[in-house]
Formats: sequence, C-alpha cells, structure tokens
Amino acid sequence: MFRFDEGLKVFLHRDAIDGRKGINGLVALVEQALKLDPFAPAVYAFTNKRRDRVKLVLWNRTGFWLLIKRLEADRFAWPREAAVLELTVEQLHWLLDGVDLAAMKKHSARHYMRAS
Repeated sequence: MFRFDEGLKVFLHRDAIDGRKGINGLVALVEQALKLDPFAPAVYAFTNKRRDRVKLVLWNRTGFWLLIKRLEADRFAWPREAAVLELTVEQLHWLLDGVDLAAMKKHSARHYMRAS
C-alpha cells in the first residue's frame, strides 16, 4: 500500500463534498473553507456524502497529487468532531484501512520522577 511520510500534517474536511470536484476545486476548498495553505507539506482529505470515497490532495515540489480511494461495499468512519480535524499520518492510514478513530483511545501519558 502507498504510505505517507510521517512528517506530513493531515487535515480532514469534515463535511461531505461534491464527488465531481477535481484538483482545482479541492485546492480552492483548502484555501477558502479550511483557510489553509495548499502548498504546505500536508495532506488534505475529503469524503463524499455516502462516505464510500476519499480524495486526498497534496503538493509535491512541482505539482498536486490527487489520490482517490473508492470502497466497493463498506463506508469510511469519518470523524465528526470539528469542521477541520488534524490527524497524524498514522491515523490517516487507519482511517483509510477502515478503522473508526472515535472508537480508538490511546493510553494516557505517564510522567515519573524516577525509575525505581
């Protein structure tokens, strides 16, 4: 499977988009709706109303990439918290693999003064 570099930021557009949008339309959404820089080292993720397609847009030195994943029978568990949600690259891969991020909970961080 295609894997993204761990250093990239990932931004999800929460609301469904028109599936006919191409690179120009999605880049305009990044600028106008998300208020983000489409040329930044980041991946911008969008989904359709049925949640069976995901479109990813990112800039890479000389041009934009547009990646599309279409599910044949299932739906993506798209987070619904904020209008724009920032994820880690690892969480993006989980989302694309069908994991419901709302059901995932990490262990809380522990801070100790000594190791004995």
